[in-house]
Amino acid sequence: MNRLVLLIFALSSLCLAASQPNILFILTEDQGAHMGALGTTDVKTPHMDALAASAALFRRAYVAYPVCSASKACIMTGLLAHTNGLVNNTNNYLKPAAKLTEAEKNSPPYLHTRIRSAAPTMIEVLAKAGYHTAVSGKLHVSPNERFPYDDFIPKPAAKQALTGVIKRAAGKPWFFLHNSTTFTHRPFVNSEKQPISIDPANVNLPSHLPDTPAARRDWAEYLDGVQRNDQVVGEVMAALRESGADSNTLVIFMGDHGPAYPHGKMSPYHLGLQIPLIIRLPGAKPLVSDALVSELDLLPTLLDLLQIDYASKLHGKSLKPLLEAQSDAKGHDFIFAEVSGRSLDKPRGMEERSVLDATHQLIVRSRLSEPKVINADLRDMKPWINRIYGETLRVKEQFPEAYRILSEMDPHALGGKPPLIELYDLKRDPFELRNLATEPASRPHLDRLMTAFKKWHTETADSAMILPDAP
Repeated sequence: MNRLVLLIFALSSLCLAASQPNILFILTEDQGAHMGALGTTDVKTPHMDALAASAALFRRAYVAYPVCSASKACIMTGLLAHTNGLVNNTNNYLKPAAKLTEAEKNSPPYLHTRIRSAAPTMIEVLAKAGYHTAVSGKLHVSPNERFPYDDFIPKPAAKQALTGVIKRAAGKPWFFLHNSTTFTHRPFVNSEKQPISIDPANVNLPSHLPDTPAARRDWAEYLDGVQRNDQVVGEVMAALRESGADSNTLVIFMGDHGPAYPHGKMSPYHLGLQIPLIIRLPGAKPLVSDALVSELDLLPTLLDLLQIDYASKLHGKSLKPLLEAQSDAKGHDFIFAEVSGRSLDKPRGMEERSVLDATHQLIVRSRLSEPKVINADLRDMKPWINRIYGETLRVKEQFPEAYRILSEMDPHALGGKPPLIELYDLKRDPFELRNLATEPASRPHLDRLMTAFKKWHTETADSAMILPDAP
């Protein structure tokens, strides 16, 4: 009798797994909300736009931590960085845990910067649910034991990679994180040595950058990277169609955070936090949503769509009602994010937090005298070909606002003084140049966001951040 029960249970589990959709997750590196369907007029992204036209396009999607490893950890755990434990970047070991060398296992960044929450990661959940799981390009989260992928694919051609994943899945549903789309990660294609698809003279340069030929060249190279990413998206989607699995595959397209510029990557500003997000649910009608959504919502959404029980707390919410255009569906009232100056050899650092709603963004800081992490690609010409940092220094007298913003990004090197509290009107001031925190007319917005922030700070036990007093 017991054998019969076990057999019935095994067969029912196999039937459930066979009925589940496949999941193709295309994650681009350092790509902010720049694509045609999001209103970026100086790029051509026909493949991203075609995917958006067949799916749910979220025009107000954000990350919870704007740097690679921490953002991926937020996706994979559905938890904020100060809860899941992974803050800033760790080693990238694209291999199973069992194949790590002793030196890799004992690398200080790998041991220090890792997920510490016990709740199952997205990959652990999907593996238990019977999925064949694969990742390409990068892992860049740790420990590797928490990511038991079946396939680790270094630098694949899109068609061969997807075909191989489907073949190795052998009839099981599959999950493929295509994390090989890196043209928007510095170093960009160097336009001094090879042609790019964007004319620097015609770009709409963000107004917080100095308007010089060198800065225009740099931004044009980034936008060229967006267009190169688009080609990869086209290749991946064509491979999916050719595989015959298109109609039963959930497709997610997303950037992992904003680009490597002041106010971008590794900063709490809008440019660093806003990302493209497209989700194509099999059978669902296309839609465009201005609901506030977060990368923290991806794990809850998959759990809901796949009807998988999950006992642990999550910081996101399921987007299934939005994807299905349910009449009462809504996003978040507020989106929260964080950046920390803590690192391997610095147990304390400057703490930066952001809360935004439909109209305004509040940024608060504490420990202003403590270290601040400046990623090398935000500053160095070699090997990252970052023209912006040096160019902004060169023309600081001509473009004092651009220099102020740069000096606040790198305060210990340039003597900048990041404000304790900042408030911006996202509709009237999208590049966040005018701090409204002390203006009486903006007090209601400051109070609303500060109240939400203090509540979130308490509920998520954000012990590293010291609450500031409102001005």
